[in-house]
Parts: sequence; structure tokens; C-alpha cells
Amino acid sequence: MPRRTPPRPCGEHRDGASSAREAGFALLIVLWTMVLLALLVTELTSAGRTEAQLAHNLRLGAALQDAADAALYEGIFGLIDAGPHRIPADGLVHAMRVDGLPAAIRIEPLDGRVNPNIAPPELLEGLLGAVGADPRTASRIAAAIIDWRSPAADPRPDAAKEPAYRAAGLPYAPPGAPFQSLNEIGMVLGMTPELLARLAPHLSLYNPSDPVLADADPVVARVLQGNAAAPSVGAAPATPPSQETVAEITASVAGPGGTRATRRAVVHIGQAIDGRDWHILAWDPPAR
Repeated sequence: MPRRTPPRPCGEHRDGASSAREAGFALLIVLWTMVLLALLVTELTSAGRTEAQLAHNLRLGAALQDAADAALYEGIFGLIDAGPHRIPADGLVHAMRVDGLPAAIRIEPLDGRVNPNIAPPELLEGLLGAVGADPRTASRIAAAIIDWRSPAADPRPDAAKEPAYRAAGLPYAPPGAPFQSLNEIGMVLGMTPELLARLAPHLSLYNPSDPVLADADPVVARVLQGNAAAPSVGAAPATPPSQETVAEITASVAGPGGTRATRRAVVHIGQAIDGRDWHILAWDPPAR
């Protein structure tokens, strides 16, 4: 007769099942640990790649901005050069290369613009009318501009000192000091954003004198020619390179992948300052 295998004790069966379950749990823990480690490695790799890309972008941006600065100085030297390398202040785009990169320079004279800090009321009124203000509005805003910059306590006939601003519900009053920015003109009583947008391209706070007719845009030229009270200096010829002039220089440099850096500055050419015959009056964006 065949021999029958004696049955295992119940305790031995339970020990084998328990060992199998423990081995399964251990395998699951190992698998989950490997998954978590893989995720952690992926995250660290992605973060490192992102940091490297950010560092590359920062280096590229700094290099392009330096090249734009160099192009702007090329514009300054080209403006004061009376020889073959001269870059005229004609408002046109002039192409060049800086550090092997394509660059563009545009020099626009500001001598033909109206300085609201020194312009007489007749010129301001004429300019306001030329950009679309009706005669009454042009007269009142011109007077308000004079009152804004004038330290005198008594208002002009159109009354635009503190009481007028308070009556209009405005929380400020004319400071009796020159305008610090063209945006500040938007705070003048009666000025609107639309009117300021049409007026601003014909203004400059950096023109040290009355506008020069030869450098003026068509709007300012029309005001100068049609306004008998306009300054006589408006009829003066264009300022030669060796004399004083104020210009806005815009330099732009193109980099790889469509990247670009731009620097804009207002430059005074003329009387030597610190041994130089040029001086930067304003940077945009501000220099580092």
C-alpha cells in the first residue's frame, strides 16, 4: 500500500503563509522606495535644468544689455563726430554691429520740442490747440501749466492754484516747481489722458531753450510759424554738431532666439562737463 504523507502541523502552515506575506510587503516597500527615488531624481534633474536655463538667460540678458550700452555710446560718439563716422540726429534708424551682434541706433533731436518748464503761455496754448484742444480749453490748460510750475501764490486769470484743485475735488495742488516728468503734466487741472497722449510727443523736459524750428516736428513747426508771440529762436538754423544740442538716443541689440535689449538715453552735447563735451541727462531703463 502507498505510504501517506503525514499532514504538517497547523503551526508550520501558518508560519509559511506569514513569511510569504512579509516577503510580499518587503517587495512592495522596495518597489515604492524605488519609485520615490526615481521621482526625487527626476525632480532634482528638472530643477537643475531649470536653474541652469535661468542662469543662462540671466547671462544672456546681461550680455545683451552691455551690448546695448556699448551701442548707445557708439551713438554718442557718432553724434559728436564731425568726420565720416558721424551719426546724424535725423530720427532715422542706423544699422551697425556691436560685439558681433546686429544693432540699431536712432538719434532724435529734442531741440525742436517744447519744454513745458520754460515755454511761454502763448506757445503752450498754440501747441495744445494744434493737438486738438478747443481754444477755451487750450487757454485754460496753458495757464494751469504756468501756475503749476510757478512759485507765485497768486493764480493767473484762469485760476489754477490750490483753491481751484480743491474745488475740483483733487487731493493735491500745484507745487510751484518745475515738472519732474511728462506724466506729471497729466495732473494739471483740465488735462486728460487722451490730450496728454497727443501732446507728449512734442514735449521735452531736457530742451534748455525754446524750440528750434529746423529741428521741430511738423506740429511744433506749424505752431512756431503761425504764432507771432513764439520765441524768435524758433527760426534759428539747425544746431551744428560742435554746439549745444540735446538728443534722445535709442540703441537696440538683437540676440539669439529673438532676444533683444534696448537702452535709451537723453544726452546733452556741448559745454564740457567733467572734461567731456557730452553728458547723459537720463537713462531708460536706469543704468546699473
